[in-house]
Amino acid sequence: MAGRGALAKLFDPLVARIAPMYQAAVAKELKKYGLRYEDLYDAEFDLDVGEALRRLDPAVMEARLQRQKRAFDISVKHTELPKDLQAVQTPFDFYLDETLAQVKAEAAERKELGAGMPYERQLP
Repeated sequence: MAGRGALAKLFDPLVARIAPMYQAAVAKELKKYGLRYEDLYDAEFDLDVGEALRRLDPAVMEARLQRQKRAFDISVKHTELPKDLQAVQTPFDFYLDETLAQVKAEAAERKELGAGMPYERQLP
């Protein structure tokens, strides 16, 4: 445990310096396709994300699907959004955080109580 603290003290300043550059690079790539960061979350990979997506407002979900369709179309055509449209994109405008946090809190509570997830996949 003491070794972990020493490593954290060593690498935290480095991570703090590199993180904004990495975030800017991610934002630049997302803007090319008109995506938001949470549009990349996969409901099949994380069941909590799938449950959070099911709880979203239909208008927000429709906007997410339209952004994903546009990004796929742009990717297939090997182009990117025009610069004027890239300028108005907000890749880090989060719409799923609150709902996902609520779902994860419910999952943690269920785990403490020893109950299973209602949306858990089980093989017969």
